[in-house]
Amino acid sequence: METPALRAEFAALLRLAGPLIAAQLAHVLMVFTDTVMMGLLGPAELAGGSLGAAAYALVSFFCVGVVSATGNLVAIRQGAGDPVGAARLVQAGLWLAGALAVAAGLLLWTLRPLLLAVGQAPANVDGAMAFLSTLVLALPGFLAFMVLRGFTSAIGRPGPVMAISIGGALGNVALNYALIKGWFGVHLGLAGIGLVTAVVMSAMGLLLGRHVWRHPGYAAYPLRQGFFRPSREALRELWRLGLPIGGTYAVESGLFTFAALCMGALGSLQLAAHQIALQSVYVAFMVPVGISYAVTFRIGQHYGAGRLDLARRVGRMGMALGATCMLGFAALFWLAPTWVVGLFLDLDDPQYREVVALAVRLLAIAALFELCDGLQTIAMGAIRGLKDARTTFLVGLACYWLVGAPAAWLLALPLGWGAEGVWWGLAAGLACAALGLGIGFEWKVARLLRGAPAGTLPQPG
Repeated sequence: METPALRAEFAALLRLAGPLIAAQLAHVLMVFTDTVMMGLLGPAELAGGSLGAAAYALVSFFCVGVVSATGNLVAIRQGAGDPVGAARLVQAGLWLAGALAVAAGLLLWTLRPLLLAVGQAPANVDGAMAFLSTLVLALPGFLAFMVLRGFTSAIGRPGPVMAISIGGALGNVALNYALIKGWFGVHLGLAGIGLVTAVVMSAMGLLLGRHVWRHPGYAAYPLRQGFFRPSREALRELWRLGLPIGGTYAVESGLFTFAALCMGALGSLQLAAHQIALQSVYVAFMVPVGISYAVTFRIGQHYGAGRLDLARRVGRMGMALGATCMLGFAALFWLAPTWVVGLFLDLDDPQYREVVALAVRLLAIAALFELCDGLQTIAMGAIRGLKDARTTFLVGLACYWLVGAPAAWLLALPLGWGAEGVWWGLAAGLACAALGLGIGFEWKVARLLRGAPAGTLPQPG
């Protein structure tokens, strides 16, 4: 391909990735705000809230993975010039999001016996359930927002997603601060933090829905027509692709939930330090996640139009871009870990001295696996852009649960490495996933190119 064409494709990738990265960072600002507010309540609340956040992440990430198939499939329809088919997928995605929100909410509301059964301290479980009691109300708005976000980004209009995400993050900060300060005349503790998130997420879903419903830029997509009669074929297609995506998200999130459980078994100090370090890594991770979504949508459009060679180039561009960004974060974690931890906790407060020291040591380990973390998520997005989620699920399952989780447990408990051992196990799982998914993307494209005459749309294997 000519250099000007490559530059144009890279520019298109950046135009899509920029707003999506901003939206991801706005989302993590909400999580950051919640963590800071938990810390203001005290170390016990931070530990309990961290446990609840880990449980919520495991369940909600699976749901997000399922509905994220909407954006994948819309991008392919967009590349194939089928706006009606894209609209049917969005309608089906919204109905599927509603069903998943109800099921996930019921599961999280009844989680107490399971948390106690896996050895979590009763005090931490009480805090987790207080947080989850209101946080589950965020699921309907959050999942609807993710469906619409995938749709509008896949057709090349990510701007509204960025604007609403930033507004939601700022609203979350303001409402949480007001609640903690007692401006509303009530002190709800962890339940109040969850309630604020639910209100903000619901508002974000409604605002993006109103924008998509009313803006003339979406006139070519008949979203209102037949909305209450969703296409069964669209639902089946979403489920076929979304289930393994949700499974991939679940096994990855499950690895970090398993890590949180290991920390909980070690003690509240370790769990609190883990939450602080993990949130720092989570902020950095949002950059490759935004790039991953952009790569998925660009590859999906090229796949839908039968431009497989260009799809491969986009995947490689995305992985190179992500690696560069993550090396910068690795340097930050290595050179200034105390400053990073200080964003979450008061470094001069004696009650947090041990938490800060342990979190700093964990960030030093994180600096060594940031590159792998970025590469694996972008490679995952590239493969999904080719309408293949089975490969990402199988690779993720093997790397996270046959390598990462056993290594984390073995190093932390039997070998006595403690909290650092858990994070070395995480590093092993992420390194394995980065290698496996990178190879998987190249294999998938090569396989499709071998079976596709020029100018045709191959069927995924």
